[in-house]
Amino acid sequence: MKKLLLSTVVVLCLSLTFTSCRDTKEGSASEAMENAADAMEDAADDAQDAAEDAANDAEDAANDAMEATEEAIDEAGNAIDNAADATGEAIDNAANATEKAINDAADATEKAANDAADATEKAANDAANAVKGDN
Repeated sequence: MKKLLLSTVVVLCLSLTFTSCRDTKEGSASEAMENAADAMEDAADDAQDAAEDAANDAEDAANDAMEATEEAIDEAGNAIDNAADATGEAIDNAANATEKAINDAADATEKAANDAADATEKAANDAANAVKGDN
């Protein structure tokens, strides 16, 4: 009876050993598949995050470029306005200077004409007096 009991225990041990080894292999294979699936999911998430970050960075760069362009356009517009104002002021100043020069020339011409008329009148009076005095 001892032999029968010992033989049964040996058979049970062997069957448990083979069954547990097969389960371990299946378990490790399924774990490896799960680990691979998890790794692929993590890699996909990382790639998606990287793509989103790149898209956000590109959007930020585009916004910065648009703001810089708007500022440059505003500055160019201000420069044009300032140049137009300066040109208008220069034209006004030139017109005022020309008007003053014309007025000064007219005044000088009028004074010269008056002086010439006075000198002519005086010369005529002196000549008339000289003619009267000789008579």
